[in-house]
Amino acid sequence: MKKLILGAAMSVLLSTAAHAETVGVSMALFDDNFLTVLRNGMQDYAKTLDGVTLQVEDAQNDVAKQQSQIQNFIAAGVDAIIVNPVDTDATVAMSKIAADAGIPLVYVNREPVNVNELPDKQSFVASEEIVAGTLEAKEVCRLLGGKGKAVVMMGELSNQGARMRTKAVHDVVATDECKGIEIVEEQTANWQRTQGADLVTNWLSSGLEFTAVIANNDEMAIGAVQALKAAGKDMKDYVVAGVDATQDALAAMEAGDLDVTVFQNAAGQGKGALDAALKIAKGEAVEKKVYIPFELVTPENLKDYQSKN
Repeated sequence: MKKLILGAAMSVLLSTAAHAETVGVSMALFDDNFLTVLRNGMQDYAKTLDGVTLQVEDAQNDVAKQQSQIQNFIAAGVDAIIVNPVDTDATVAMSKIAADAGIPLVYVNREPVNVNELPDKQSFVASEEIVAGTLEAKEVCRLLGGKGKAVVMMGELSNQGARMRTKAVHDVVATDECKGIEIVEEQTANWQRTQGADLVTNWLSSGLEFTAVIANNDEMAIGAVQALKAAGKDMKDYVVAGVDATQDALAAMEAGDLDVTVFQNAAGQGKGALDAALKIAKGEAVEKKVYIPFELVTPENLKDYQSKN
């Protein structure tokens, strides 16, 4: 009887061990509002799963550091890796490192340049960036009545999301109903609030005239708001738009300073990435691209999103 009990106990322990999985997570940057929600969402979801442990690292916007983290995860014997890339142009090398080691790799939020040619056991979970830029630009066009002068604030130029969101803005402005809008200036502020404020301050100081700010994300849009207010501008004379629907952005919208944002489900992306990583690790099939929908946020439906990100 003792042997039977001992055998049963060992069986349970072995079964638990077999299901215990460690996932290495390399985030581009911890000090980012949206990515913090994504990271927290992933970690909160992991806590609800039996036997799943996350090892989360901050790449601090350093490509070399991120590649080193991936190599360290592999050396530590993790079951899968999730990467929020610092530089999407560096993802080909990252994919090769993981593929050579036979470790499942899931990119989250930022699209790898080789997304259509990802090796086996690799996937991408995010929201379709062209949709974000399209929703944002169409609402700006509507608010401007199809005419006016706009400036575009881009994220990091090495980032696929920045390129696709900016392309969408140009595509919308080229349509018949919006062709009265002129893009008078377009520069990067690298997703950062401070850089966004500095950029708009420089534009204002140079005498540049514009009535709309179309930013690739909320942080830069908030920076634009800060610069406009610091210059004594009446926010009623400007349309300011961003993407992500962060809590700070929604607060700015409630205050009447931000006119448009686009909800990007950060926690949903984190959950989706972890689900994909665990499925691949178990040998299950996962789509190469898994998209979480974007949603337009305006003052009219603001309250529906205030508790989401």
